[in-house]
Amino acid sequence: MNNDILSSLRPAFVMTGLFAALLGLGYPLAMTGVGQLLFPRQANGSLVTENGKVVGSTVVGQAFTSERYFQTRPSAAGKGYDGLASSGSNLGPTSQVLHDRVKEQVATMQAAEPGKPIPADLVTTSGSGLDPDITPEAAAYQADRVARVRGLDPAAVRRLVDQSVERPLLGFIGEPHVNVFELNRRLDGIGAKQTP
Repeated sequence: MNNDILSSLRPAFVMTGLFAALLGLGYPLAMTGVGQLLFPRQANGSLVTENGKVVGSTVVGQAFTSERYFQTRPSAAGKGYDGLASSGSNLGPTSQVLHDRVKEQVATMQAAEPGKPIPADLVTTSGSGLDPDITPEAAAYQADRVARVRGLDPAAVRRLVDQSVERPLLGFIGEPHVNVFELNRRLDGIGAKQTP
């Protein structure tokens, strides 16, 4: 009887070990190799370097606190844009904490730009807390402030925003969006005058 049980269990253990090795090690290593071979930049985090130093990534949001730059969405990841704590706040529409936080952000933005409707993505967090993109409306909302602080022509900054809009893939997959990191890099590249 013990022999029958062992002979019945042996294939189960062998198959479990085989599939664990195949799907737990072999497949991930093969996909990593394919990614490194065909898409090395993306497989390594879409990192951006300047003068040999990594300055950011086009796929991970980061906080821009200076008024000279376009701001990203608020982040609920750790203390803000912490890749090790990537997550949303999990606060629902009935949460008083969420209501108070959004209300405070709206009041701050309305004080700076009275009468201007505020795009929702400038006061709400993304699901990961690391979203690098905002809507074209959120970027356009900030264009006048950035132009004013940098001493630039507002029309030139709005044109830069329009040129930075990424359209949906194949015309229908996804939504139009603006990568804030790339937009701010282009903004630095137009030779704006420095203001204190």
